[in-house]
Amino acid sequence: MSQDKQSLTGIEDSTNQPTTLFKKHRKIFFTLFASLLIIGAIIGIVAGVKTNNKTDTVSASSPSHAIIKHSCSTTRYPDLCFSAVASVPGVTSKLVTLKDVIEISLNLTTTAVEHNYFTVEKLTKRKDLTKREKTALHDCLETIDETLDELHEAMEDLNEYPNKKSLVQHADDLKTLLSSAITNQETCLDGFSHDSADKKIREVLSDGQRHVERMCSNALAMIKNLTDTDIANELKLSGTNNRKLKEEVGTDQSGWPEWLSAGDRRLLQSSSVTPNVVVAADGSGDFKTVSDAVKAAPSKSSKRYVIRIKSGTYRENVDVSKDKHNIMFLGDGRKTTIITGSKNVVDGSTTFNSATVAAVGKGFLARGVTFQNTAGPSKHQAVALRVGADLAAFYECDMIAYQDTLYVHSNRQFFINCFIAGTVDFIFGNSAVVLQDCDIHARRPNSGQKNMVTAQGRSDPNQNTGIVIQKSRIGATGDLRSVQGSFPTYLGRPWKEYSRTVVMQSDISNVIHPDGWFPWSGNFALNTLFYGEYQNRGTGAGTSKRVGWKGFKMITSATEAQGFTPGKFIAGGSWLSSTTFPFSLGL
Repeated sequence: MSQDKQSLTGIEDSTNQPTTLFKKHRKIFFTLFASLLIIGAIIGIVAGVKTNNKTDTVSASSPSHAIIKHSCSTTRYPDLCFSAVASVPGVTSKLVTLKDVIEISLNLTTTAVEHNYFTVEKLTKRKDLTKREKTALHDCLETIDETLDELHEAMEDLNEYPNKKSLVQHADDLKTLLSSAITNQETCLDGFSHDSADKKIREVLSDGQRHVERMCSNALAMIKNLTDTDIANELKLSGTNNRKLKEEVGTDQSGWPEWLSAGDRRLLQSSSVTPNVVVAADGSGDFKTVSDAVKAAPSKSSKRYVIRIKSGTYRENVDVSKDKHNIMFLGDGRKTTIITGSKNVVDGSTTFNSATVAAVGKGFLARGVTFQNTAGPSKHQAVALRVGADLAAFYECDMIAYQDTLYVHSNRQFFINCFIAGTVDFIFGNSAVVLQDCDIHARRPNSGQKNMVTAQGRSDPNQNTGIVIQKSRIGATGDLRSVQGSFPTYLGRPWKEYSRTVVMQSDISNVIHPDGWFPWSGNFALNTLFYGEYQNRGTGAGTSKRVGWKGFKMITSATEAQGFTPGKFIAGGSWLSSTTFPFSLGL
């Protein structure tokens, strides 16, 4: 079951403005012949599952049959898993291990994603689309493109498994890629959740997107089974000191990731970072806009590319696309370097596309910058910052808006000493993210609204995602403090079925309602979510009146809490040192 994101006033979620990005997508990477093969393969698999007809070419007595059955038994959709893999011609000669089954499953999933691309592209040519529908279809094309990259990277990583990296790193990387791929399917459909017309387009896309989501879910479940088993066996054989299991494997003795060049290490270790380019609104730099500086940056660079943004207010929407790796925004200070926009759902955007800044390229960093959306509480979803970049980090930054301020969309992220302010669901998404030593403040919303600090979007129990707030301060802005009795504020509500949020070692003010948490709709997700609190303090940290949901837990074990620290939850030991930002890996 999934849930479309709605405001507390009943206005449903959306995405954003249309562009011609799908034209910039992959160049025609499929021939007509390949297209027909793709469509035929997907229709065959889906039809086989729906009718329960036997589509497999594997004899029930063959070893391959047993391997497929056993491999698929750990998935959430075992019939789909078996039907899809067994239908591949010549599969008998290809299957020896669980890893073989996963590889075939990933290939089939890629084919299904490609089919969905054609479906969406065809819809973009309709003449009766609204502004938001065009935008939502654009969002789908973008997330489909990202999914193809993630599946390709997962296949490469699986081919290198288990010798290229430590078992822990392999496991975390693979689970992150498939978790993000699942999230992308949800994101596409969430863009069609506003008007009745939107929902008609959603119905056209739903079967294809859900099919891919289930295929990704099955691959994720099998990957989790594979890596969990191998890690457990390694522990039994060699004990916890075995080098292959250490999270630090993949870094050299200095603690830097092996992939980071010596030059970049010197750059990052220096007290001052030399920018590659300077942005200045007054024309005194290399560029007048941040967007132009990003566009000029090299694609898929392995070296850090520093864009210094001088003091000023930049009124623009900035897109750091998936091809722009290792970009760093270096502001003159959060109070003086401000990037601001006002795109929002009420005016026809989607939530996804409303972001003032969207950071998707791997390794994105920002320091001393304010990200802002000034649309206001009456415009509903209006994102200041959306982050889909893997291994992204933010230091001394502000994110300021109202509903849906910070969209932690996917992959692994870290925020340190940041200020986040908003109203409804103002930290939301489905990344694996830790917010450490941050000030998180609810603002005064519209009359009749309730504030939700988080709305986490985990839709599959095997996803390694969740929102962790650690060693931070949860309070209220000045405009809310004097009237907070009229606007209840909660730590969060479950956007999706397996929503996961942990608040630990933080100071919680009395702005938080004694219940702590708020339902989304009726009993939805109350038994399947995971909401945890550990060693919090402050007038709002009392737990005697907290909700009695099955999914809520007071964490008392330090060992369990350790699993939500940066070192464990986002594999911080293997990458946070390269950011040059401060961090704490443990409790």
